[in-house]
Amino acid sequence: MKSYRDLDIYKISMELFFQVHPLTLKLPKYEMYELGSQLRRSSDSIHTNIVEGYGRKRYKSDFIKFLVYAHASSLETVCHIEKLKFLYPQFQDDLEEFITAYKSLSAQIFSFIQYVERNWKL
Repeated sequence: MKSYRDLDIYKISMELFFQVHPLTLKLPKYEMYELGSQLRRSSDSIHTNIVEGYGRKRYKSDFIKFLVYAHASSLETVCHIEKLKFLYPQFQDDLEEFITAYKSLSAQIFSFIQYVERNWKL
C-alpha cells in the first residue's frame, strides 16, 4: 500500500460521500441546513479521518484512533440517514440503499481496524 488512496475503505467512503451530498441538497431548505448538514459532515468525516490516520501511520495507536473515528462517523451517518428516511418517505428508496452501503462500509472499517491492530508494521 503506497497511499491511503489504495485503501478500499477510502475509495468507498469517497464514492458514498459524492452520492449522498447531492441528495441532501434536495431536502426542504430548513432541513438542508439542519439534518442535511449533519449528514454531509458525518459522511465527509469518514474519509477525512482515514486520510488523517494514514498520515499518522507511523504511530500505530494514532492510526487506529483515527480509524475508530472513521468507524464512528460511518455509524453516525447511518443514524442521520435513518432519521431522514422516517421524516421524508419520498426519499425512502434512495436512503435505504445508503443505509445498506454505509453499514457495509462500517463493517469493512471495523475489519480493517482489527487487521491494523494485529498486523500493522511499518
